Amino acid sequence: MDIIDLDPADQRVTQETATLLAASLPAGWPDMDSARAEVTESVGPERISRIALGERGAVIGWVAARPEYAGRVWELHPLVVHPAHRRQGVGRALVEDLEAHVRARGGLTLWLGTDDEDGGTTLFGETLYPHPLDHLLGIRNLRNHPYEFYEKLGFVIAGVVPDANGRGRPDILMAKPMYDPEKRLGRR
Repeated sequence: MDIIDLDPADQRVTQETATLLAASLPAGWPDMDSARAEVTESVGPERISRIALGERGAVIGWVAARPEYAGRVWELHPLVVHPAHRRQGVGRALVEDLEAHVRARGGLTLWLGTDDEDGGTTLFGETLYPHPLDHLLGIRNLRNHPYEFYEKLGFVIAGVVPDANGRGRPDILMAKPMYDPEKRLGRR
């Protein structure tokens, strides 16, 4: 497997990446036009867009990120892996590669939102108000929700957006420092 920058001039790669996105996350990108637009927007000097290529040069995974807070914080958006290559380390390799690029650009935090639109966690179908964070303390994975994948990579649940995708369908916010959090901050 090779991980390289997504080249928007390579129409085959762009098409394969858009196809993978639409097939993997149809709730967010229900058609090829929206998926192609997302792939195209992911490329630029201020963004990071990386693809994993399999043995024959086919796109088997994609990860992208965009800067926020003057580049101190980056949003991982999105991560997709071809179904035939899941649970083989492709997603982990893409995230670790992305982290190295975020660190090289001075990023301090990498964050992401991982929606629960289909009952993957105990948060689904719940009214999380008036204390949304209380619900996070007892979160459980019911059906292979990806939040545990990200936890294995060092991300922590940092918050929740109740009803982000409709009533009872939250977005779980996760974050990871791009530095050693054990090192003390200097006081001024």
